[in-house]
Amino acid sequence: MSTDPYEILGLSRSASQDDIRKAYRKLAKKFHPDLNPGDKVAEEKFKAIGSAHALLSDAEQRARFDRGEIDAAGQERGFAPGGGGYRDHAEGPQGFRYSAGGFSEDDLGDMFGSMFGQQRGFRRRPQGPARGDDRNFSLTVSFEDAVNGGTSRVTLPGGGTLDVKIPPGIEDGQVMRLRGKGGEGHQGGPAGDALITISIAPSALFTRDGDDLRMTLPVGLKTAVTGGPIKVPTPGGSVSMNVPARSDTGSVLRLRGKGVKAHGGREAGSLYVTLQVKIGPVDAALETFLKSWTPPGEASGGGAA
Repeated sequence: MSTDPYEILGLSRSASQDDIRKAYRKLAKKFHPDLNPGDKVAEEKFKAIGSAHALLSDAEQRARFDRGEIDAAGQERGFAPGGGGYRDHAEGPQGFRYSAGGFSEDDLGDMFGSMFGQQRGFRRRPQGPARGDDRNFSLTVSFEDAVNGGTSRVTLPGGGTLDVKIPPGIEDGQVMRLRGKGGEGHQGGPAGDALITISIAPSALFTRDGDDLRMTLPVGLKTAVTGGPIKVPTPGGSVSMNVPARSDTGSVLRLRGKGVKAHGGREAGSLYVTLQVKIGPVDAALETFLKSWTPPGEASGGGAA
């Protein structure tokens, strides 16, 4: 499997950030472990997709990768972009190859490593501090935490836990980077990052439309006809809303500020409530009235002249 982040996401190097985000979401959903239980190939692809997105979604890291300063894992490259590795650097100006003589490859690796630094893919013993590996995790959060923000806990492979602060407005498939929470560094190097892919559990009441929420709410016949206050559930708790008189099924009411919580400089979204009139139990008096009542606009009866 390719290690190039652009190839992993099926993108060209001119891809926009929006292209990167869309490609990631599509692939992350396809290979998500919850949808492919026990499939090790899908699991590896999911990890690779997460790492690729984490690198390319970071503008600074992406620019450094494009310039050849770091590799796909975020590690520093020892040679300048376009270098051909050990063989090219071991040749003279006329293409004459210096003889290795009695040196082993590890000896040469140490010698050239001290001259040029770490070269990706060059087999030699690690020299000096090195950054730890990034680690990929998946986390399912409640719909309410995705809307309001909150804290969720990730269980680490070794049995430890990591508390993750969920910002309001987070989206399904989004990757959170927790710097320094990945693998330990080598020889005093910095730790890698934890890359956490977010899955949002569906809600039985709400659907999300950007920063707005939508729901369908049943109301009784009397309230629909005469109007009056009703209780409306929201992700932040129940609130009171007034139903206008003579409302019908399909009427949409808006509760400002009761959608996705304000975040990233954006105002809070709205909650749009679609009414669904429920007749409920009918007593004898109502039934008698309806039998003698003719709704406006309907024919008054009688045959043709």
